[in-house]
Amino acid sequence: MKNIFFLIAASITLAACSNKKINSSPDGNSGNDQWISLFDGRSFDGWKESEGPSFAIENGAIKVAGKRSHLYYDGPVQNHVFKNFEIKMQVMTRPNSNSGVYFHTKFQQKGFPDDGFEVQVNNSHRDWKRTAGLYDIKDTAATFVKDDEWFELGIRVEGKHVVTKINGQTIIDWTEPENAVAPKGHPGRLIKPGTFAFQAHDPNSVVYYKDIMVKPLP
Repeated sequence: MKNIFFLIAASITLAACSNKKINSSPDGNSGNDQWISLFDGRSFDGWKESEGPSFAIENGAIKVAGKRSHLYYDGPVQNHVFKNFEIKMQVMTRPNSNSGVYFHTKFQQKGFPDDGFEVQVNNSHRDWKRTAGLYDIKDTAATFVKDDEWFELGIRVEGKHVVTKINGQTIIDWTEPENAVAPKGHPGRLIKPGTFAFQAHDPNSVVYYKDIMVKPLP
């Protein structure tokens, strides 16, 4: 009798295991609902700067302070190519500072990136375009957070649909139209796969990024 119960229990366990869907993320973790860290808080492993040097690590965060430059993700997750994804991070701006988070971009040795979109990071700089706006695509003049305070910036892209958030609040909800044409001055600002980058805008701007997490989407 015990052997019969054992066989039934074993059969149920095997059936459950065979029906369980296992997804592997690019870094070997299972499950496509997992957040993957892009920054270890100690080094620039997986990151590549263009002009600089304008980036440093301070208290577990990326400190942006210096002349124009960009720090590109060049690591192993998705082989640094993302199309559909969700990314979130903690950000803090100092007064009168300007920066940005690029997505769908690619490494460029000089200048502001031609490829990809910039999500603005600016709470008090003279540029009127404020944090979480999709720069030169769908901007916002409203300020939702203060300088010298950490806040969460989120970006989600699915297909041609882009959503930006501050502390969970949706700021921009935009869909690229069919047969879209890149705006003047941004020849590669169209939805297509690419990597992420942080912007050092000018020598007077100081911005911090930490807890940088991505979730690849189907």
